[in-house]
Amino acid sequence: MNLPERMKFGIFLGPFHRVGENPTLAMDRDMELIQWLDYLGYDEAWIGEHHSAGWETISSPELFIAAAAERTRHIKLGTGVISLPYHHPFMVANRMVQLDHMTHGRVMLGVGPGPCPAMLT
Repeated sequence: MNLPERMKFGIFLGPFHRVGENPTLAMDRDMELIQWLDYLGYDEAWIGEHHSAGWETISSPELFIAAAAERTRHIKLGTGVISLPYHHPFMVANRMVQLDHMTHGRVMLGVGPGPCPAMLT
């Protein structure tokens, strides 16, 4: 009898923090969370990119992933998402290829169309 694979667990780490919170401390806390998730056996973490407000501290998920990859060993790290209107697709591809090599295959790519029109008003 073949047993099914175990259920996989992951998170989306939205870059949202309280208004007025120290951004350095917020990122430190986010990084510590990723390290705990790796330790606890989570399978993946998706890191969001946002530019629409002052309390969204992750404007480059690739930079966050590079730092997180140095502090973790097993968890897969994904961009959730890279907003393509803000980046040249060739440069996104180059950065992701480099991250793929640096993480030994633990990086995942998610892309999106950018903000919805309501967010721009």
